[in-house]
Amino acid sequence: MGQLTTDLINDAEEALLHTYNRYQVVLDRGEGVYLYDIEGKKYLDFVAGIAVFALGYSNSEYKEAIKAQADKLLHTSNYYYNVPAISAAKRLKKMSGLDRVFFTNSGAEAVEGAIKAARKYGFNKDGRTDHEIIAMNHSFHGRTMGALSVTGNNHYRDPFEPGIGNIKFADYNDFDSVKRLVNDKTCAIILETVQGEGGLTPATEDFLKSIRKLCDEKDILLILDEIQCGMGRTGYDFAWQKYGVKPDIMTTAKALGCGVPVGAFLMNEKVGQNSLVAGDHGTTYGGNPFACAAVDKVLEIYEREDISGHVREVTPYLWEKLDEIMQKHPSVKEHRGAGFMQGLVFEKPVAPVINKAIENGLILINAGANILRFVPPLIITKENIDEMISILDKCIED
Repeated sequence: MGQLTTDLINDAEEALLHTYNRYQVVLDRGEGVYLYDIEGKKYLDFVAGIAVFALGYSNSEYKEAIKAQADKLLHTSNYYYNVPAISAAKRLKKMSGLDRVFFTNSGAEAVEGAIKAARKYGFNKDGRTDHEIIAMNHSFHGRTMGALSVTGNNHYRDPFEPGIGNIKFADYNDFDSVKRLVNDKTCAIILETVQGEGGLTPATEDFLKSIRKLCDEKDILLILDEIQCGMGRTGYDFAWQKYGVKPDIMTTAKALGCGVPVGAFLMNEKVGQNSLVAGDHGTTYGGNPFACAAVDKVLEIYEREDISGHVREVTPYLWEKLDEIMQKHPSVKEHRGAGFMQGLVFEKPVAPVINKAIENGLILINAGANILRFVPPLIITKENIDEMISILDKCIED
């Protein structure tokens, strides 16, 4: 580590609130699927800003779109219409098959909006304010108080209790555990279609379909969190499309803006007509022209270039190569995930492997102490996978 890097890290630790244990790297720029630090070292990136940079770095078409919007108008507030938000909403409706869009600034804000919409839907039905939401153990939905309250991990919640209240937790992929919690107060069930922080675990088809059927029978809203697993990451625009299980409300973010901070929650017309109305919810920055110009261009590129199709095409190769790593190294106990959202479960914490990978020009992250997570840009090729596997193999041996 050079003196410039050391000095910058020291400055950061004196100025920034220490809520992250950062790796000792100061990143400076990106190109394609590679990042470069402040001293010019090159890294193959299999993190993509935690599943954000789906189109890779420095995509010229994307850059031109946001530069052009920066020259026109960055912000107006939601007292007025703007063209990028209208265009982006239309594209998002087409991609998802849902009917109403609310743009936010982040995934956590999208979850907050989804919770409010569900509770307002319940209130409009019976006038009660004691409705309950069922969430999943080992889930992760964000750090704000509402999103944290439906996050099924005591480690994240305990220091900030009490949360918003009336939240119950079932076991993921265990329908009976969900059914036992349902009562006449239940207004929504929220889950990730593929659990991310919880260990790269996809929902089973039976589990999702059983919950959908239950929700239909009881007039309960199904909320699917697609913040990490959506936007093509599993080989489908949204992971639930593989199962044909459509949510009533969906959250999305991360790759939605490919680097520009933006999220959204969407809903079907039934929820749209029976939940949030003027004055119930708002945001100063959400849906601003700059962020929505990014979303509009991202969605245009996704459709034209068939990004999800590329993920489906290359996924078997990534799966095969990670399987080979598991077979070769006894310290790797399990391989799971979907699409370009995969994990290797180790018998011990993976921090030493991640640090060794950074030394060797490969950026990886974990999902829990013992799981290596692979969420690369969606444009990676077989050659990129080969390069990653070569470095990873050496790092595990070391």
